[in-house]
Amino acid sequence: MEEAQRPKVGVGVVIIKDGKILLGKRKGAHGAGQYAGPGGHLEHMESIEECAKREVLEETGLQIENVRFFCLSNLKVYAPKHYVDIGVITDWKSGDPQVLEPDRVESWVWYDPEEIPAPLFGVVPNYLESLKTGRIFWDA
Repeated sequence: MEEAQRPKVGVGVVIIKDGKILLGKRKGAHGAGQYAGPGGHLEHMESIEECAKREVLEETGLQIENVRFFCLSNLKVYAPKHYVDIGVITDWKSGDPQVLEPDRVESWVWYDPEEIPAPLFGVVPNYLESLKTGRIFWDA
């Protein structure tokens, strides 16, 4: 019997440094050519904070701190892929961004929140809305 399809859990990370946010142009997987921050799958028995720190380190080489929840999205725009995306906002702690997964991202750049490139990965507009308003964003 075929296993039922279930949504996966993704953790997306917005890193703030000197009022700017880190975005990379995706390539390879879903969302190729779109801009997004680092992030990835929540692993079994991993905390959301651990996932955010691990994914950021694996993808960019950066250290982050002050991880806090700010956005929840039910991401279905890349069907048949379906994710529940937990957005966290963090502060940059140390390091310079490096492209450590060149098959997944072209480059990492710090952007002013008022000068964000396009097109954006599916959940990034939700993140920006939460940043702009200061409210928790809930996209059920």
